[in-house]
Amino acid sequence: MKIVEVVAAIIQDGDKIFATQRGYGEFKDGWEFPGGKIEQGEMPTEALVREIKEELDTEITVGKQIDTVEYDYPQFHLTMHCFLCQVISGDLTLKEHEAARWLTKETLDSVDWLPADEGLIDKLKKIL
Repeated sequence: MKIVEVVAAIIQDGDKIFATQRGYGEFKDGWEFPGGKIEQGEMPTEALVREIKEELDTEITVGKQIDTVEYDYPQFHLTMHCFLCQVISGDLTLKEHEAARWLTKETLDSVDWLPADEGLIDKLKKIL
């Protein structure tokens, strides 16, 4: 089975977490934490800074890693390294996603998370 290794930004602002809705592909309309694939020779934190700049035109600082999610989708195995992040500059402009929301502990369950991202929700409720 193919292994896909990605990074995800848990962008936090006080008691809120930033979530994005996919605008394309097999998982279109599902909610996820922004990020993407790690390129050859890249450290996970470097990949995350690059992906958020590309997808959201925003500079972030990458904080501590809160989880590595291992999830088997039908076509591939996903390894997703998840980091708490903060915005340094930029307005989180959606370039690839169709929607985004700031969610609180109480509203984290209000969106339809992709299966791999869903595993983070209980952990995030404890952090918030």
